[in-house]
Amino acid sequence: MANAIVIDGKDAAAKVIDAVKAAASVLEAKTRVKTGLAVVIVGDDPASHTYVGAKGRMAKDCGFNSIQYTLPAETTQGQLAKLVASLNEDASVHGILVQLPLPKHLDADAIIQSIKPEKDVDGLHVVNAGKLATGDLATGRIPCTPAGAMLLVRSIHGKDLSGLNAVVIGRSNLFGKPMAQLLLNDDATVTTAHSRSKNLSSVTRGADILVAAVGRPEMVKADWIKPGATVIDVGINRIDAPERGEGKSRLVGDVAYDEACEVAGAITPVPGGVGPMTIAMLLANTIAAAYRSNGLSSPLF
Repeated sequence: MANAIVIDGKDAAAKVIDAVKAAASVLEAKTRVKTGLAVVIVGDDPASHTYVGAKGRMAKDCGFNSIQYTLPAETTQGQLAKLVASLNEDASVHGILVQLPLPKHLDADAIIQSIKPEKDVDGLHVVNAGKLATGDLATGRIPCTPAGAMLLVRSIHGKDLSGLNAVVIGRSNLFGKPMAQLLLNDDATVTTAHSRSKNLSSVTRGADILVAAVGRPEMVKADWIKPGATVIDVGINRIDAPERGEGKSRLVGDVAYDEACEVAGAITPVPGGVGPMTIAMLLANTIAAAYRSNGLSSPLF
């Protein structure tokens, strides 16, 4: 492998978490308010339970009051909506997180949009999407994964991206669109590409910053990458790994990592790149919500 800088997401996430801990203890000392995070999980999807467990542990570790509501799979829309409404009114809860995906019979979007925008620490409410689109990053909540990916971009380029071309492959509401808007906000020239873009590799070759978020294992090859570019790989794909033994698998990103390292200037690994940033930014969003609800300007990360 050549000498691409490997961007360490674990290290960057640990720094955010340290800052969150410090901010939580300052808030408690100033106002006697403990930051409150409510996490709601419906059903028994094992991956969701693993995520939620990790979020709860890290929130407690930061000095938050973290409450988990575990509801049975057969919970009705009305029951879930009632719980969210009660959390909206609870002044001790600053952040509400409904773990997705929800069971098929529930309308996830209706639930997400019923969370008060100021308590929407996942950044998925249309009001928060609108604030991001209009550049109001001060009072809006930014979705956690793009917020984390952006911190990794800044670790290489700083906050001023003017003069740099950025390409985001993927246009989801969860990641692609907000990521493009964050890059634009820092003055990059941004192209949003996706599965229907023609000559995708020629589009990506113009990118100083290339962000891949399509969910296709190792789709981005070395010859798609401009020499010296910063590559942010958001993909998490599990593929068969017979070399590890029968039935074994391994995680890979959307970028063919080994060959990309020969060309890129900096790159995030999978795992250990963007992944650890997601929970860190969830905690950062929650502390920002707690500060704002107490009339204080929120700390910056």
